[in-house]
Amino acid sequence: LNTTAALATAVFFIILGHGMQAKGVGGFGKDLLTSPFHGHGIAAVVLAPINLFLTVIEFLSKPISLAMRLFGNMYAGELIFILIALLGSTATVFGFLGHVIAGSIWAIFHILIISIQAFIFMMLTLVYVGQAHESH
Repeated sequence: LNTTAALATAVFFIILGHGMQAKGVGGFGKDLLTSPFHGHGIAAVVLAPINLFLTVIEFLSKPISLAMRLFGNMYAGELIFILIALLGSTATVFGFLGHVIAGSIWAIFHILIISIQAFIFMMLTLVYVGQAHESH
């Protein structure tokens, strides 16, 4: 979980950096206080704390969801490897052959899954960076 959380934290700081670079520090701060609800005059002042709260939740949910998604998929794959390895612990020839065949098939499938997960992680990162460049 530490590795996936570190990757997601790096994405979080990249998002913040791109948001500040695209909008400027003042524009980024204004965006924190004026989205998702817009108001004019006193309504803008009343809505600012609510907007800030919702924006902070939005910013914090991105790295948490990235880290948990990546960790969950990697962890599930490793658990299945352990279950397949237990097949080889039976003292029969069928248990050993089942272990070798199932382990080989799962290893190939798991390599494909890991590649897809890395692709999804990077696509979500690109989406988040693209959102950081947009104004509300």
